[in-house]
Amino acid sequence: MVPKKSERANLEKSKGLYFQLGLLITISLILIAFEWTSGGLGDNMYDTASLEQMEEEIIPITRQQEPEPPKPPEPPKVTEVINIVDDDVEIDDELQLEDFEVDQDQAIEIIEYMEEEEEEDTEIFYVVEDMPKFRGQSMEAFYKFIGENLIYPMIAQENGITGKVFVSFVVGKDGEIKNAYVVRGVDPSLDREALRVVNSSPNWTPGKQRGRPVQVSLTLPIAFSLI
Repeated sequence: MVPKKSERANLEKSKGLYFQLGLLITISLILIAFEWTSGGLGDNMYDTASLEQMEEEIIPITRQQEPEPPKPPEPPKVTEVINIVDDDVEIDDELQLEDFEVDQDQAIEIIEYMEEEEEEDTEIFYVVEDMPKFRGQSMEAFYKFIGENLIYPMIAQENGITGKVFVSFVVGKDGEIKNAYVVRGVDPSLDREALRVVNSSPNWTPGKQRGRPVQVSLTLPIAFSLI
């Protein structure tokens, strides 16, 4: 059975018309493309003229040169001085010894070698085997001397000033009193009187350590009382 087709659905009749219409559209597009290409070349930003202008506008990059470090000063030239000595100069290298005769009867002086004395020992002791003694006696003899020679300052008596002045002093190797000073005072007038009476003391029997006299430091109170 042969299928039936309507006249409207039959495209064979319009085939030539569609071919001509497609050909016309294709040619138009080609012409438009040619026109577009030729017109756009004038405004191309990558043409030669634009590249040359861009090269002119490029700022050259400059680099600051670093200063060269100063050269170290050259060492001073030392000129060696050479003294030229003539070969004809004679140098006497011989040691001349004088001959002398020795007389058997001549007396020969012999000088004895004296040993230097040992330096003075300045060490001060506070406790020794044999403590210093006032005139070889007990400490009571020293306080008796203080009581007999102490003068109570009048200004201290009028103001009723009393107390004990502690005095420190050194008994030397020869028994002499030295370096006396007030450790703890009461009043300037009493302090001066305590120092005076201690410095007026006669020599003591020096202290001894291992049988040798040595310097010994003592600190004693000097009492001032109005009773």
